Amino acid sequence: MNLHLWGLYCVTVFLISASPGPNMLHIMSRSVELGLRGSFPAMAGCMSALVVMMTASALGLTALLFALPGAFEVLRLAGTAYLVYLGIKAWRAPVTDEAEETVEFERPGLSRWAVYRGGFTIAISNPKALLFAAAFLPQFIDPAQPKAIQMAILISTFAVIETSCYFTYAVGGRGLAGWLRRPAAQRWFNRVTGTVFMGFGAMLLRSQKA
Repeated sequence: MNLHLWGLYCVTVFLISASPGPNMLHIMSRSVELGLRGSFPAMAGCMSALVVMMTASALGLTALLFALPGAFEVLRLAGTAYLVYLGIKAWRAPVTDEAEETVEFERPGLSRWAVYRGGFTIAISNPKALLFAAAFLPQFIDPAQPKAIQMAILISTFAVIETSCYFTYAVGGRGLAGWLRRPAAQRWFNRVTGTVFMGFGAMLLRSQKA
């Protein structure tokens, strides 16, 4: 892989990663809820899911999966249901009189593993990411050079850029935390977040395999 092709890949990945999506919204909302450090497991969960999907694509497993009749539809409906569930959950989230500056992981349901699992689930539940990996990565592979090394470079580069965008969104979310001490602001944020999640679900439901 030459430097020009790699540079083009970096720019493309940055533009895609920086765009708002379910992963970025989830990480930002976790940062608001748990603080910057508390959002790290969510970042790790989202990233590990994406690396799994990109590796599966590199190994040809994605093509095999989508060759199975109905597989894409099942994944699409499952992903839609999960995003809608997150939207409803955000709408119904309780509002407190005084938001905490920090949130301890000892609270029920907020262990590091639970936060990681939430990030992994939201990223892995989007079948469009599988299609993206299958269609996008091969465009930057030089068939005259070893494929495995190139795929390793592409996936590693993607992980670095995507993680940087995660951190940026998390910092932005933490900046909102002070403003969200007010109950009315918390309620507004929860409802906007819930609506956006349900909107992502509706977009996924309308998407087609092609």
